Amino acid sequence: MSLFPPAACPRLIVKIGSALLVESEGGVRRAWLEEIARDIAVRVAAGQQIAVVSSGAIALGARRLGLAKGGRASLEDAQAAAATGQIALAGVWADVLAAQGLTAAQMLVTLGDLEERRRYLNAAATLGRLLQLGTVPVINENDSVATEEIRFGDNDRLAARIAQAAGAQGVVLLSDIDGLYDRNPALPGAQHIPRVERIDAGVEAMADRGSASGMGSGGMVSKIAAARIANAAGAALAIASGHAPRPLSTEARHTLFVAERTAPARKAWLAGGLTAAGTIHVDAGAAQALTEGRSLLAAGATRVVGAFARGDLVAIAGPDGPIARGLSEYDAADAARLLGRRSDEHAALLGYAPRAALVHRNHMALL
Repeated sequence: MSLFPPAACPRLIVKIGSALLVESEGGVRRAWLEEIARDIAVRVAAGQQIAVVSSGAIALGARRLGLAKGGRASLEDAQAAAATGQIALAGVWADVLAAQGLTAAQMLVTLGDLEERRRYLNAAATLGRLLQLGTVPVINENDSVATEEIRFGDNDRLAARIAQAAGAQGVVLLSDIDGLYDRNPALPGAQHIPRVERIDAGVEAMADRGSASGMGSGGMVSKIAAARIANAAGAALAIASGHAPRPLSTEARHTLFVAERTAPARKAWLAGGLTAAGTIHVDAGAAQALTEGRSLLAAGATRVVGAFARGDLVAIAGPDGPIARGLSEYDAADAARLLGRRSDEHAALLGYAPRAALVHRNHMALL
């Protein structure tokens, strides 16, 4: 248990990829899953609370329904496969955990459940209570109702958001790859990266978009995005091979993304958001001010994109790319009127008493 030992990591999120859980013919790799359940039981007995984000529902449902292309030929097929496969997936998890004396619980969430603040708090409260009660929550996106426009799209980022909601200290993405390489691992001379202290443009350039099995939806790009979300919430994240025997009990080869700091819960939620109603572009001076912890003033804003309302989550981008995310103090139309204007001009432009900033620092998280 050298990776995220219970003493240092009271709460752990484990993500299981489709290629590990489901055979190419569409059946569950039950013997492997039983070993994972044993690993979980050892950790729970040592005092660690664990939630599992499990892929595999669409693949399992597609096999039962006889659907082509693994159930992904159309959105309707994927939704039908998910609805069927979720029952099978939950049943298998309940069985293998019960054999270890553990109680499984199921949580199906949508993008909106974790992106809308009130629903996020409700989901976090439910998850926290389940963990306190000693259950092992098994979580998945509710693909039976999700569409391309309103879904996470991969369980890597979902696992990171769940870690944030649970206040977990660690996330393990068990996958068909043993971590990050400096280039596609299929290429000659590819070097494994065991530890990443900071995710920068160089790290992102190493990502390969492919899923090795062709069964899952998340490649290395989604895993690095998940690491960003987890690290912003103060949780470390490891990408580890699930092919090693008992991967949660042995030192499986992995890449560890180190959390830089623990962020306040609200700011972690802002930083980890996957959707934004619009974007406010700023000049270099405003970008520098934001990195120094200041609010976004209209004088430094150059362009407004999107149709957002006051209180919506917006992205803030500087000349070199994304800087922060925050809650807008104005709707898009009024924000556009204030672009580049000094604060003493705002009342006359708007016809009402203005707010102190376009996005206040208390409602903003740097990326």
